[in-house]
Amino acid sequence: MDFELLTPAEMTEVDRASAAEGVPGAALMERAGEAVAHAALDYAAEKIVVLAGPGANGGDGFVAARLLAEANRAVVVAVLGDRAALRGDAAQAAAGWAGPTVRLEDADFARVDLIIDALFGAGLSRPLSGAAADAVLAAQACGAPIIAVDTPSGLDGASGHPIGDVCMRADVTVTFVRLKPGHILLPGRLLCGRIVLADIGAPASAVASVGARVWLNRPAVWRDAIPEPSIAGHKYSRGHVAVWSGPELQTGASRLSALAALRAGAGAVTLLGSKAALKEHAAHLTAIMLREAEDGWRSFLDQRKVAAVVVGPGASATPDTRRALEEACAGDRRVVMDADVFSLFAGDAEGLGRLIGEGEAVLTPHEGEFKRVFGEDADVAPSKLERARAAAARVGATIVLKGPDTVVASQDGRATIADNAPPHLATAGAGDVLAGLIAGLMAQGAPVFEAASAAVWLHGEAANAIGRGLIADDLPGALPNVLQSLASQ
Repeated sequence: MDFELLTPAEMTEVDRASAAEGVPGAALMERAGEAVAHAALDYAAEKIVVLAGPGANGGDGFVAARLLAEANRAVVVAVLGDRAALRGDAAQAAAGWAGPTVRLEDADFARVDLIIDALFGAGLSRPLSGAAADAVLAAQACGAPIIAVDTPSGLDGASGHPIGDVCMRADVTVTFVRLKPGHILLPGRLLCGRIVLADIGAPASAVASVGARVWLNRPAVWRDAIPEPSIAGHKYSRGHVAVWSGPELQTGASRLSALAALRAGAGAVTLLGSKAALKEHAAHLTAIMLREAEDGWRSFLDQRKVAAVVVGPGASATPDTRRALEEACAGDRRVVMDADVFSLFAGDAEGLGRLIGEGEAVLTPHEGEFKRVFGEDADVAPSKLERARAAAARVGATIVLKGPDTVVASQDGRATIADNAPPHLATAGAGDVLAGLIAGLMAQGAPVFEAASAAVWLHGEAANAIGRGLIADDLPGALPNVLQSLASQ
C-alpha cells in the first residue's frame, strides 16, 4: 500500500528486487529525474544550480538537469568530486549531460533562482564535511528555494535526525516509491518542506518482497479492524470501559478519558473512585456511570465483565493507584496505562513488564514519561520509531509515544507514525482523551495495535475539526463528526 514507510536499507532491497524483475536502475533513475524536473518547473526559475553528489542521488540530479535544460532553463551542475569517477547508472546519467559543469567548490549561488540538492539521499551514514558542508551552508544562505532529491542532504532517512551539524533545509523534497520514516518523524518532516512522492515504476511485487512493518498512520492501515456496531447489539455487547478516577479536586483527567471512551463507541463506561471524587463527577456527567471503590475495584471488574480499563489520568502515584492497576492487569481485560502510572514505575520497566505479563496493554507516554520509565535506554537510538519498538518488545505491550509525530509500536515490530496532529493539540488534557479513545475502541473488540493507531488518527482529526482555540474538553464532542466522516469514506 502507498502508506508503507520504507527505511533506506529497505529501499535498497526494492531497487535490487526491481532489477531482478527486469526494471533496470537506469530506468528508475530516469523517472526519478523526471519527477525532480517536474517539481522544479513549478517555479518561475530561469537560473538553476544542481548540486550533484557521487552516487545515485547525483545521477537523479544529472537527469533533472538535462530535462530542465531541454525546457529552456539555464542550468549549471556543480559536482562533488571527480565526474569521471562516477559509476553505474549515475555515470550513464552524467554522460547524458552536455551542459555547463563546475566543481562543487566553485558553485555560484549569487544569482540563482532555484537550487536542486542532489548531493546525498536518505542512506547517508556520516556527517557532511568539506566541500559538501560548505555548499549546503552557502545554498541555505543565498535565499533561493531548494528542492531536495530523496531527502535533504545531511538528513538520516531512517530516524529523521540530521547526521552531524550541517543539514539542508528544503522547500520541497521529491522522493520515490514510498516515503521513509525520516520524512515523517521530526525534525525531518520540517527539514523536508512539502513532500512529493513520485511513482517511478518500481514493481509492486518488489515493494511487497521487503515485508514492510511500518506505515504512515492512515485509515487504510487499520480501518478493517475497527468493529462496526451491530443492529442486534446492545450496550454491553459494545464493550464496557472502566476508568480509575483521580482523587478529590483531581477528577478532570479521568472524566475526559471516560467521555472519550463513550464517544469512541463503547457501550457503557463507569468511573470508579472515592465518594468525594464521585460527587465532583456527578456534577458534570450524565451518561457515564459512577461507582464507589474505596477498597479497590477487582470484584466490579470481574462481575461487570469489563472489557477495557484506563488507569493513570489524574490518579496520582499512590498505593491506591498501584493496587488499581494490579487488579486491572489480573483479569482477562485490556488495560490502557497513562500519566501517573509512569511515575509509579519510574526506572522500573522490568517491573512494569512483569505486571503486564501475558495481558494486552497500551502505554501512552509522552517523551518525558517515556524516559522516566525506560531511563538511559530511552536514548540508545536516535530514532523515535526504534526507541518505541524496543520499549514495546521490552515490556510486552503496545507503546504510544506521543508528540506531533506520535509513534504506535507493537511488541511484534509493527508500527505507525502519525502526521495529522495540529499544533493546537498540545494542550492540557489532550492525552487523557487519547487514553479513553484507545480504551473505547479496544472494548469493542478492535485489536490492540489497530485500536491505538486508529485512536491516534481520530484524535488528530478531531483537533483539526475544532481548530485554533481548542481545549481538551472540546475533543470528545468533535468525535461523532469525525467518525461519521470516516464511515462515509
